[in-house]
Amino acid sequence: MTGGQDESGVLFIGNATTLIRHQGFTLLTDPNFLHRGQRAYLGYGLTSRRLKDPALDVSQLPPLDAVVLSHMHGDHWDRVARNGLDKELPVISTQHAARRLRRQGFRNAIGLPAWRDHELHKDGRSVKITALPARHAPDLAQALLPPVMGGMLEFTGADGLVDLRIHVSGDTLLDRRLGRITTRFPDIDLAIVHLGGTKLLGMLLVTMDGEQGARWVRLINPRAVIPVHYDDYDVFTSPLEDFQRHMERAGLADRIRYLERGQTCPLPAAL
Repeated sequence: MTGGQDESGVLFIGNATTLIRHQGFTLLTDPNFLHRGQRAYLGYGLTSRRLKDPALDVSQLPPLDAVVLSHMHGDHWDRVARNGLDKELPVISTQHAARRLRRQGFRNAIGLPAWRDHELHKDGRSVKITALPARHAPDLAQALLPPVMGGMLEFTGADGLVDLRIHVSGDTLLDRRLGRITTRFPDIDLAIVHLGGTKLLGMLLVTMDGEQGARWVRLINPRAVIPVHYDDYDVFTSPLEDFQRHMERAGLADRIRYLERGQTCPLPAAL
């Protein structure tokens, strides 16, 4: 699962931050470059302490074509990203996040409601980013957290054919609307799933734990899955082993592609 930064693949930087390279495009997801001991701001005066260092600093990133941001939380878009990323970069996110990003000077922030898409083009190739439904908290508590989206990344070659689909879950819980994803996208090559069993105030579950994560994989049915977002912050309560155990019980463990920080999963990941 190792590889150089110039190869087609998914490089795990830490938390939910990955660098995805394919068909000449380089995309960054959920940029979080705080270091161990620093605190991410979660709103309402709440913070979470980072426990692990990222594999790269923002200054070490290669040239980017776009950022795909699932939502505006301090462990997905931090002050380091805000100050260190090129303000001209397209940042594709929720409508809520795009408004805040434009106020921060990111004039090319693009806000997408669920099922809308945005395309990038280069040298006769393209990547389409489609916003997908996600739910960050149960019931009425959803109003306390920023809106979140999942993302489908569809890479198309010079022949006009889609040769790779990557689904990024975003910070979501299981929700009935997620079933529509497989109706529209029945053929998913790779899923990057946000786990951790995040609990706010030690009580409110706002991201999938290992059991929900395995059910999510069964629902979405990707050929391969990369787990992220499970041990970088002290609000996480469900370690990677929980996901592994539930995936084994579901007979899906062979789909997992484990990455240490700084490692790359070559694409296509299902091979």
